[in-house]
Amino acid sequence: MVNDNICALSTPAGAGGVAIVRISGSSPLTYAERMFRPQGKTAVKDFVPYMLYTGEFDAGSFKDYGMCVYFKAPKSYTGEDMVEYHLHGGVAIVNGMIRRLIELGCRPAERGEFTRRAFLNGKLSLSSAEGLIDMIYSESEGEVKAGYYLYRENLKKKVQEEQDVLKAALAEIGANLDYPDEVEESSVAETVKKALSRVGKFIDELAATYFTGRKLTAGVHVGIVGRPNTGKSSLLNSLLCYDKAIVSSVAGTTRDVVEGTLVIDGVKFEFKDTAGIRAAENAVEDMGIGLSRRVLEESDVLLVVLDGSEELAKEDKEILALTEGKRRIVVANKSDKGQKELGADIVLSAKKGENIDKLKEMLFNITVGKIDTNKDFLTEQRHYEALLRAREALKKAEASIESAPLDMVSVDVEECWQILGEITGQTASEAVVDEIFSRFCVGK
Repeated sequence: MVNDNICALSTPAGAGGVAIVRISGSSPLTYAERMFRPQGKTAVKDFVPYMLYTGEFDAGSFKDYGMCVYFKAPKSYTGEDMVEYHLHGGVAIVNGMIRRLIELGCRPAERGEFTRRAFLNGKLSLSSAEGLIDMIYSESEGEVKAGYYLYRENLKKKVQEEQDVLKAALAEIGANLDYPDEVEESSVAETVKKALSRVGKFIDELAATYFTGRKLTAGVHVGIVGRPNTGKSSLLNSLLCYDKAIVSSVAGTTRDVVEGTLVIDGVKFEFKDTAGIRAAENAVEDMGIGLSRRVLEESDVLLVVLDGSEELAKEDKEILALTEGKRRIVVANKSDKGQKELGADIVLSAKKGENIDKLKEMLFNITVGKIDTNKDFLTEQRHYEALLRAREALKKAEASIESAPLDMVSVDVEECWQILGEITGQTASEAVVDEIFSRFCVGK
């Protein structure tokens, strides 16, 4: 019999208070019997599932004191029997325990293999697995909420409801084809039309949430632009509350794009402080200005920084013209040095921290607005593209039902059902499944 037991560290690598080594397969308890000596009278083979037992672990060359727990299939994360070792979080301890497991015949897990087994054993859908990995890598509350929506199978339930509607429509068509004298075609066509209309509305409404959802997960990209020495780097440092960029009175100090991240009301904002946009004096400066222009094109919103203590310079006017029509906030900086009337959206002092909180509020309102971050949003590009393809199949079905035989209509309805199944993993290709689980760490 092939040994299907796998093992891996499930907590972050490195020194820590606690480390968890996970084993899953058909017989993980056999490894615990050989490596763990319980402190009490209960033998390992008699462990009550889901209960932690204290005792001594034997790695062969050393020992450690910790806890062991047994998860009985199918009520486990993977749907298989599982055992976890709860050890002291030392690098040598973890390496020694895993080495001993391998010596005893356990195989090191591959990336995402525990969660892949959970998917294959029906413990979670593919969309739930994507939500899980989104939560693991989240850096903001918005990302956590969006990932949790997927992980708790909310999207799967909604998609499957619509698949059931399509399945019922296909059954109606099948009944008409099998019993044409008993099931009237015009009645079936009306039923199918209603089903297609409902599913189409669902797809349109869900797809419309994608771009908002992406802001919650990918974050909002903010470009800080302006001529040299208007205080762009000082503004970035003030927004982040620490010195990320070098500040100097020498114009052109920033040659490269300096990045920083800030979370505002649960949403991640990615800032890029650019070199001043002007005529370059050398090749290096020209490269920096080229990067600035790229940031200008790729940002979701721009902070156009002016020196509020001076009249508009020629470069200021050129940058204002260049950013006209783009989503932007015009910032008059250096209010601590005086204030000219420049028609800016906000006047502040990056050096003194004056009006920085107001700028953060403006950034949030202009990009995210009054979005309820507790609502459900579509966040994965794979899901969005699947919805677009499903909608096209549905449109073909809606067009053909007016003139084509019902059996031809059923081809497009079936295609829509299949595409929606890609979201949950019901009909996803092996290549898609491989790509998703490759994003996981080894211990998950």
